Amino acid sequence: MEKSLNLLIFTSLFDFFLPRFCFACNNKLESNAVVICPDCFSKIQLAEKGRLVEEYKRKFSGKGIISDFTSAFVFEKDKELQHVIHALKYQKCFSAGLFLGKKLGETLRDIISTWGISLIVPVPLHHLKKAERGYNQSTYIAKGLSKELKIPYSERAVKRTRFTESQTTMTLKERQANIDGAFTVRDKNKVKGENILLIDDVITTGSTISECGKALLDAGANKVYAASVAIAD
Repeated sequence: MEKSLNLLIFTSLFDFFLPRFCFACNNKLESNAVVICPDCFSKIQLAEKGRLVEEYKRKFSGKGIISDFTSAFVFEKDKELQHVIHALKYQKCFSAGLFLGKKLGETLRDIISTWGISLIVPVPLHHLKKAERGYNQSTYIAKGLSKELKIPYSERAVKRTRFTESQTTMTLKERQANIDGAFTVRDKNKVKGENILLIDDVITTGSTISECGKALLDAGANKVYAASVAIAD
């Protein structure tokens, strides 16, 4: 209790001299808020169960790779969640990743707990892309989720061996061809027999997740599941 009080006092003093601002509305954050104010966070659309069922059928079920999938929110262009994700990806706001991972765990704890996950794996970036950005944004989400659910994570379990073009404007067929054979497992002993949870910031077509999951299954993983902060059309 005393530790929490001291932390609150320190944060209040810090915010007085170096105020923090909400990435969505740019208003000053209260000492108990992280990266986004409560009002803006309340505007982020939750992913409904029915939609997630349909998304799984459309993106994963026919491939026999991802055993199940879930997502916490819906990605909406130019809305509150996009601002937080962009703060993580392009402004080096690592606390945004930890925050999103924590919220992912709080929102999806019940379903993830039924999967028997033994290792969380963030979808890796190619080393050239990681060198350009300086970090993998999904690693910070995985860290936040790992801390919330008390499940270990590994940033080095899977390696992206082939540099792929941005998939933003690609069709589903083009995305699948672009990502084919792009991942390999570094240490098969680390994943053999494990139930793996793949983590990404936003899942669109599911092509990247499926290809990464295929590499894990080929390396001996028992089952591969997937979760993301948000789902997008």
